[in-house]
Amino acid sequence: MPNPKSGTVTMDVTKAVKDAKAGKVEYRLDKTNNIHVVIGKKSFGKEKLVENFNTLMEAIVKAKPAAAKGQYIKGVTLASTMGPGVKVLYNI
Repeated sequence: MPNPKSGTVTMDVTKAVKDAKAGKVEYRLDKTNNIHVVIGKKSFGKEKLVENFNTLMEAIVKAKPAAAKGQYIKGVTLASTMGPGVKVLYNI
């Protein structure tokens, strides 16, 4: 759904389109702090999916609050829309 908080409803359409084309990374957390985000589509090649995943992980690590202590990312699991999750080893 369109939402002003996420930037999908705005009066500055030109800026919103530029941000989207530049690769703006948007993700959200659920109640249990799981991140839900799309990194690609079935038609993407392996290289593009890996590039998108690495860009996402860099953005998440960069967004870590300074006050956060301990292990920030405990695990990574990727899943298709209706498929099972696959655990991924990711070194931070």
